[in-house]
This record gives sequence, C-alpha cells and structure tokens, in this order.
Amino acid sequence: MKHLFMAAAMLTATPAFAADKMTLLLDWFINPDHGPIIVAQEKGFFADQDLEVEIVAPADPSDPPKLVAAGQAELAVSYQPQLHLQVAEGLPLTRVGTLVATPLNCLLVLKDGPIQNIADLKGGKVGFSVAGVEEALLGTILKTHGLSMDDIELVNVNWSLSPSLMSGQVDAVLGAYRNFELNQMEIEGVEGKCFYIEEEGVPTYDELIYVANKDKMDPDMLRRFLRATELATQYIVNHPVESWEIFAGTSAELQDELNEKAWVDTLPRFALRPEALDEGRYVRFEQFLADAKLVEGTRPVSELAIDLGAE
Repeated sequence: MKHLFMAAAMLTATPAFAADKMTLLLDWFINPDHGPIIVAQEKGFFADQDLEVEIVAPADPSDPPKLVAAGQAELAVSYQPQLHLQVAEGLPLTRVGTLVATPLNCLLVLKDGPIQNIADLKGGKVGFSVAGVEEALLGTILKTHGLSMDDIELVNVNWSLSPSLMSGQVDAVLGAYRNFELNQMEIEGVEGKCFYIEEEGVPTYDELIYVANKDKMDPDMLRRFLRATELATQYIVNHPVESWEIFAGTSAELQDELNEKAWVDTLPRFALRPEALDEGRYVRFEQFLADAKLVEGTRPVSELAIDLGAE
C-alpha cells in the first residue's frame, strides 16, 4: 500500500502536459530594457503559462530578426524602425508585442556646453553609430529648427557615443539612450542634456518590440508569452525595488550604479499592455521612412504588425 501511495503521489505531482519550449533572442546583452523578460523568468510567470523560454543574447545584434525570419527561433527583441526596413526588404517578420513603448534614442549634448538649443548645431559636428534611420531622424530634427544636414558635419563614432561627446570630438551625438548614456555621463562627473526626438518632429515609435516569423508563428504560445511579460511588468511597476533585486540578482555584472540608475529610468517606459497595437504609430513611421526614401512606397499595418489580443 505504501508503494502504491507513493506512486499515486508522484503521478499527481507530474504535470499533465510538458511545457512548450521556445527561444527568445535578445537585441543586446541583458540590461534593464529586458526587465519584464527576466522578471517573468525568475518569478515563474513563463512556467505558469506552460512555457519553457530559452533567453539568448546575440553575438551580433543584427542577427536576431534574421534568425527568426529563417525559423531558427520563435521570437526576437528588435526595434520598430528596423522592422519597417526588414519587411520592406522581404523578411517574413511581424510585430507581435511591445517591450519598451517609447523612443529611448535622443540627441545628446553637454548640459553646460555650447549647444543649448538645436539651432546652435549650425557648423557643428554630430556623432552617430548607424547610418540610415539615424540620418533620417537627424534631418527631421534639424529641419524643425531651420537647419539642414548641410549645416552640420556627420562623424561616425561607432559605438563610442558619450566618450566622443565628453572628449569634445563632437558637439552632439544621436543614438544615445536616455536611460543609459545620460546616467553613464553623470557617473563620470559630466552632466548631459537630452533633446527627445519625439518632441522634435520625429514620429513617436516603439523602441523595443517582439518580432515573430509571420508564416511559422504559434499565436497561442506567443499570447501566453506576452501574458507572462504583462504580469511581470505589473509586478515591476508595483514593486520597483523588489523587482530590481530580482533582476540584478541574476548576474553580478548587473549589480552596479549604471544599471541601477537605468532601471529606475526605464521602468515607466515598459509597455503595460504588450499585446496592444497602436496602428497609427506604424502608419506614421512607415510614411516617415518613405518620405526619407529609406523604403520604396508604403506597406499597410497588416504587413508590419498584429494585435494577437484582437484575433
């Protein structure tokens, strides 16, 4: 009888269904931008949704969307501006959720430097990292203040954004993240100032999104993933200190002043409704890229993004 009881107990403890396995490719090494993903993993919210999620940081940040398009992962964290370009190139990708619901990119200058207004950039040098979209953003920002790209000198500083600004190599940089570079400069004793691009003529967009292969995705599994990250975001908003401790506890590399400051600044930017789709953002940004001649023609929202909750 004892053995029968033990066998019955073991059967009761065994889940009826094995968890669905999925791979999520991040856009970069783990940082506070990924808070809801890591908290969902650590708090068991994925497991509660019968998901086993493998979280992978890429060796090359440009690879994740391509790997999802090739069917080698279920999801990738990517960027709305890049999605428009990739779909225009023919990749079978679609936005299925939002992680960070506001731009993080900003035009960064020294707080006490010579650039107090964007119009002061006339004759100045602006550093950037990625050609294409950033040049279109900068052209719009300058135009809003009566300048053109001919009025400034573009300098490719690779990824050395705040160092090139602090050293005086350039007068401003575009592509700096308001939740990271600003804090990085403050820690180093140099105060910066951000001009927020969505306040300077650039259409608002979702900085970080989840993209899936539109031909191969499993909508039910993705809904459960997004439900878990929604619960994690709610937990982060309700328990910012405890959630930071959970997040930072996953790696010694995260336990520093920069990440702790970035956590606080990123928290209000997480999408509270990750499934929900703001179609207007995709219409406006598609038109923005077409006007900048970065894409040929425009695509309807249905070719760019879906709202799984509305299906």
